[in-house]
Amino acid sequence: MSGLGGLGGLIVLVLDIWALISIFNSNATTGQKALWIILVLVLPVIGFIIWFFAGPRGQSV
Repeated sequence: MSGLGGLGGLIVLVLDIWALISIFNSNATTGQKALWIILVLVLPVIGFIIWFFAGPRGQSV
């Protein structure tokens, strides 16, 4: 069962990295970016969920 915990952690890591990249590429101010980054880093799962619904998005290519 420990393999499932490792897989869950990997999924959270990948999703958080995606959120951080999106935050860096967004049009948000520097202060807003810093707050979102701190939220995602301090609370990885809850921070990602909050960012997913309310956070800044990266620019479309």
